[in-house]
Amino acid sequence: MLQPVRPSTVLPALRTPFIVTTSDGQTLIGESAAPLDGYTGAILCLHPLPTAGGMMDSHVYKKAANRLPDMAGIAVVRFNTRGTISEAGSSTGTFDNGGLEKFDVEAMMTYCLDTLKLENVWVVGWSFGTDLALRHAKDPRITGLILLSPPLRTSEVSDLEYWAKDGRRVIALVPEFDDYLQPPEAIERFKPLTQIEIIPVAGAKHLWVGEPAVHTVLSEITKVIAPERLPLPTEI
Repeated sequence: MLQPVRPSTVLPALRTPFIVTTSDGQTLIGESAAPLDGYTGAILCLHPLPTAGGMMDSHVYKKAANRLPDMAGIAVVRFNTRGTISEAGSSTGTFDNGGLEKFDVEAMMTYCLDTLKLENVWVVGWSFGTDLALRHAKDPRITGLILLSPPLRTSEVSDLEYWAKDGRRVIALVPEFDDYLQPPEAIERFKPLTQIEIIPVAGAKHLWVGEPAVHTVLSEITKVIAPERLPLPTEI
């Protein structure tokens, strides 16, 4: 008998903890969750603001790792940026408001592409992580960006112009009731990034709390990477 997908649902995947060293000598801890078969692509997850509790185990990313490898064939790579602590462990270094985190993002892109040899890799940023993506995830081998609740807090117009000139896909999920940047303002602020696809999400809030919100986020990620695997099941 089928049961509803719950916050605690964990589906089969190959889950591997890892340690990555940045070019400036910090040690990052993380975990990859790979599909057992039917690989379609991968996401590198950049988490919300660590000074506000953001980490690799922030609920949307943890649920992505627990579900997407099996549901959609998507590998999920999560890690703690410098100075960030979670149940999985602590990364060394000190929070730098997105500055020195450049080395973290670069090290993790290299790990995904050169060590894990993942293909069709998308960088997914959430809140603080969206600024990290826009500012630092510029490796030409990355397929594109998916932004969840972008606040545009530290990204500059020059970063948006970079992506516009680059031309790769950038998709932003903007909650109707976001605390920082709601859809009408997001459309204005993102104008320099001419090819951005802004998806307003009715009823949603910045933290995507609740199973309907999580299902929306995971479905939109799957729509970008593996649309043939939609719809994602709500019962298993």
